[in-house]
Amino acid sequence: MRWGLAATGLLAAVACWALGVMLLEQRTPIAASFAPLPSLQAMQRLLVGGELWPHIQVSMLRVFWGMLLALLIGVPLGLAMGLSALFRNAFGPLFQLMRMISPLSWMPLAVMILGVGNAPVIFLLVFAAVWPIMLNTAAGVAALDRNWLSLAASLSATRWESISQVILPGVITHVLTGLRLAIGISWIVLVPAEMLGVSAGLGYFILDTRDRLSYDELMATIIVIGVLGYILDALARWLYQRWSKQSAHQD
Repeated sequence: MRWGLAATGLLAAVACWALGVMLLEQRTPIAASFAPLPSLQAMQRLLVGGELWPHIQVSMLRVFWGMLLALLIGVPLGLAMGLSALFRNAFGPLFQLMRMISPLSWMPLAVMILGVGNAPVIFLLVFAAVWPIMLNTAAGVAALDRNWLSLAASLSATRWESISQVILPGVITHVLTGLRLAIGISWIVLVPAEMLGVSAGLGYFILDTRDRLSYDELMATIIVIGVLGYILDALARWLYQRWSKQSAHQD
């Protein structure tokens, strides 16, 4: 039933897509290139021919490094926010202000300081991803059962032992929730970030197809971006569910 409903929704979306192209084609003949059939044929050609795979690999590597750096920055900041009222009061307003700034607004400065290539793109991904990870980690610390911390203190646990053995395992589910949100935000930021100063990536390939007037390939790339984003989100959901089940089993 669930898969049938999902397939029905996809078929309805394709039907609306085809109808929209037919209506637009009456006044803009070139719109025929955006139709479902030419786009799916172009996607098959790009994937089977291998032209798109290098760009997919480059984009996925950028997302991987962006998420890794965001975790390395966001988790410690979230722990500090949750454990230290002094740190939270001193830097909380600053972090709230910075997270409301669109990552794309940093593009000119990122290119000016870091040059062109991978560095500015990864910087924008990290800037977009670090906030949900940090805030969810802090929320996880706030939601911890204080009896756990009291038990650790009664056993003469050091600060590091309390963090590594009690706090970090207790906030992993919140970190994974933040990671899922971060992946979604970063995947949206990735494409426009790759449209500036790089020579590979899905965002670059979209601009390339536009310049070549290959609109069927442009639509095919958009579909691929959506499918890859869905897969990344599904992977994040799987990690969250697996950890939750493992934690429940241990409890």
